[in-house]
Amino acid sequence: MKNFLVHNEETVSEMLESIGLKSLEDLFKQIPNEARMQNLPLDDALSEMDVQRRVKSIAKKNNSDRICFMGGGVYNKFIPACVGDIARRWEFLTAYTPYQPEISQGTLQIMYEFQTMICKLTGIDISNATVYDGASACAEAVLMAVRISKKSKVLVSERLNPEYLKVIQTYTWAGDIEVELFDKVPENTADYACVLIQTPDYYGEIAEIGVLEDVQCLKIVCCDVSSLSLLATPCEYGADIAVGDIQSLGIPMNFGGPHAGFLACREKYMRQLPGRLAGKTVDKDGNDAYTLTIQTREQHIKREKATSNICSNQALIGLCANVYLSLLGENGFKQAGYLSAKNAHSLADGLKNKGYKILTENFYNEFVVETPDADKFLAKLSEQDIDGGIKLDDKRILVAATEMNTQDEISKYISIV
Repeated sequence: MKNFLVHNEETVSEMLESIGLKSLEDLFKQIPNEARMQNLPLDDALSEMDVQRRVKSIAKKNNSDRICFMGGGVYNKFIPACVGDIARRWEFLTAYTPYQPEISQGTLQIMYEFQTMICKLTGIDISNATVYDGASACAEAVLMAVRISKKSKVLVSERLNPEYLKVIQTYTWAGDIEVELFDKVPENTADYACVLIQTPDYYGEIAEIGVLEDVQCLKIVCCDVSSLSLLATPCEYGADIAVGDIQSLGIPMNFGGPHAGFLACREKYMRQLPGRLAGKTVDKDGNDAYTLTIQTREQHIKREKATSNICSNQALIGLCANVYLSLLGENGFKQAGYLSAKNAHSLADGLKNKGYKILTENFYNEFVVETPDADKFLAKLSEQDIDGGIKLDDKRILVAATEMNTQDEISKYISIV
């Protein structure tokens, strides 16, 4: 628990005087009385020592030491300790966005290296320096396709992460863009701005490599970036735009966020790319120098002239991904992906041998299992401190495994159900 200093009466008086006010009541008088909280039922004040004891006793009620088989877009991945140590250095950990970015050469270098890593992983020409999360990356990619094609209808796979779909529908509703869902890509796609698929999809199924071969509009592929250690890249699917979330690259689950997303595209579309884009050049002395590039300043300060309302980026989370990938290297990254897939298939095979039906045929580290009663199935596991998956309906459960799951944990899961 961190200690803190409150404002004393002298400090409060100085602050009020600096803005020409005499009392705190003057500060808040513009707020109507009916909008104010009249009574705040607080216990009597405690000493700092007693507060620490009280907070610690409450915190102990949290049971965070559970075995996790949850997925659905957020995964329990191994994070080397020094990822957090480096990210928390004072040079990086700041709430301030560098509006004169050329001064912040270290931050710009991180952004540039992040972009380079995403390009190598996806096989796509150019990447931005993160967006807010995978959902906003999908929505921004759809808007980008609409701007490029000047068409107002888009095709989105119904097997996309449902949270991503909700964000897309919010963005497109405001822009009068029509979203059509599909299970199988239609034969005629020429009248659409884009087709968006996810692979592996929300249910863990890996798409066939030629699924977008005959598509006559822009192709957007959303992917789990950790799966690119083993599976085909968006480039191999013929993607014009690649998107996804980077939570699996050294970012804690954080109860669902904050995370960050990536958005990469072919070079010819780079001027429609939302968010920040860092470039590398040389200064007058011939030294390496980094700068924001391609986009005009209006991208960040004038909403009506910007290609997107995303004016910043998740630089700190991008830094974590940089450190994570640098520490693991190519071989370590592949090993983490291999172990995730191995553990998931081991669990699926064990459940199948007990008579459960596995509904996902070709999967990486996530699959759907059919049970007689999903609530009872998950309740049995929860009693043994196992988060067994995400309930999809009364019978189906989405289950994921990562390199963090041991064989003993997998065996325990199978024995309980």
